[in-house]
Amino acid sequence: MRWTRGLLTAFAVCVSLGGSAGCGAGDAHERRDGVSASPVGTLLDEMDEEGRLYREVDKKGAPEVGIEIQPDSADSWDVRLTLRNFRFSPAGTRPVPVAGRGLAHLYVDGRTVARLRTAEYHLAGNLVPRGTHHVTVRLYADDGTAWAVHGEPIERTADITASGAGRNTATPTSSPIAAQVTPHAAVPRVK
Repeated sequence: MRWTRGLLTAFAVCVSLGGSAGCGAGDAHERRDGVSASPVGTLLDEMDEEGRLYREVDKKGAPEVGIEIQPDSADSWDVRLTLRNFRFSPAGTRPVPVAGRGLAHLYVDGRTVARLRTAEYHLAGNLVPRGTHHVTVRLYADDGTAWAVHGEPIERTADITASGAGRNTATPTSSPIAAQVTPHAAVPRVK
């Protein structure tokens, strides 16, 4: 009988110690990659064309995006994004905003053509009919809110002209990431 009580006491001590070890603050609120998942920025009342709220962040350290577009030989376009203070989240990421993380939406003349989780994209020629078009990239948090600074979405626009005869052109504009400018490439137009 005495050994049974001793065994039960030892078991109770082990359970209480094991249970309390899991009750601490620890890293329970951190993502697997070590980035804190606490909400960031301030939600504004302003929305984009799709009804997604803007998430305001300070200009210092805010994400930046640049866009370069090169015509290819098949009447389509190679789009390359340049990013600063921003990383793409993998598909399947929880819908929680994390500073400097998320995805990009690509628009042609205001119409969504792609949701990007990589810095390169091949824009099919059938999405860009003959004429001049505005190609815009905008950064979004994983919860679907648009990253913004001073009430404006973090985005860049490049103008391209599709001729339909293999002579497509991209018109340079101003660039927030000047080192990324290449000849004959469309670069961001600051809004």
